[in-house]
Amino acid sequence: MDRRQFIIRAGLAAGTALGARSALAQSYPHQLVRLVVPFSAGSMTDILARAVAERLSPKWKQQVIVENRPGIAGTSSVSRGPADGSQLLLTSNGHSVIGVVNKNIGFDPVKDFAGIGRVATTPLLLIVPPNAPFRTLAEFIATARAKPGDLSYGSAGLGSTTGIAAELFKQLTNTQMVLVPHRGQPESQISVMRGDTAMAFTFFTVGGDLIQSGQLRALAVTGGSRLPQLPDVPTFAEAGLPSFVYDSWFGLLAPAALSRPIIGQIGRDVTEVMADPATVGRFAALGVEITTSTPDAFDAELRGDAERYGKLVAPAGG
Repeated sequence: MDRRQFIIRAGLAAGTALGARSALAQSYPHQLVRLVVPFSAGSMTDILARAVAERLSPKWKQQVIVENRPGIAGTSSVSRGPADGSQLLLTSNGHSVIGVVNKNIGFDPVKDFAGIGRVATTPLLLIVPPNAPFRTLAEFIATARAKPGDLSYGSAGLGSTTGIAAELFKQLTNTQMVLVPHRGQPESQISVMRGDTAMAFTFFTVGGDLIQSGQLRALAVTGGSRLPQLPDVPTFAEAGLPSFVYDSWFGLLAPAALSRPIIGQIGRDVTEVMADPATVGRFAALGVEITTSTPDAFDAELRGDAERYGKLVAPAGG
């Protein structure tokens, strides 16, 4: 076989392979899809996952179910799972640092996953018990500085988005507080309500009703403006801490070996169903902004966060 024939055959083989991959993407999904959430039911991540699943099921004409597998085990199960699109992960930006916080986890949170796209972003609220002696952010910071190591704070774990927010807050305010990890955000909120912990970060979707009813007190909110639903809660800048800039993202990941055509299709489909005005309006009322991105952009964001926040939580992780 001469060189010309070899090139032609190689081109035909490549075209056949590309066609096969494209056909596979067009037929996806051909089975039930599990959307794994590494947090407990009722968490912000869980709420978004259920919205995504509810909208993808009729579009794909396949059942999309949410499975809550809290902790590293849930994330690990997707990294080791089949790379056929039957199992995806919806998680928060805490995913980028779990390899720093948890040693010897058996997988790489960046290299072993492929980004599909961001789903939403939302500001965070710093909450304290309703009967706490500190009524402003400045008073809380002053108390924490005066009693280093005496105050505790709750989160869904050091590697969670609320855990990262707390570490950033401690660093910027030069305060020392003791972490009390919980299985999820609802459990973290309960610890603050009871006064078991002095502070935590939460989302309006998860804790807004408790704040509005007086069962929790919010001292400040991240972002450039106040939440319309909580007009009396100042931004961190208004409360005297303009350097605290941190919003949480939530997004979809797949096993790294999943084919790019399928990743692209999932990303486009999620962008389409979440852009529905009714969905956007529903989440806006909860203080959540639907913000999607391409797989490449999300991969870059994941790598950037791993670099930035990995350095932040490394000392806390020991």
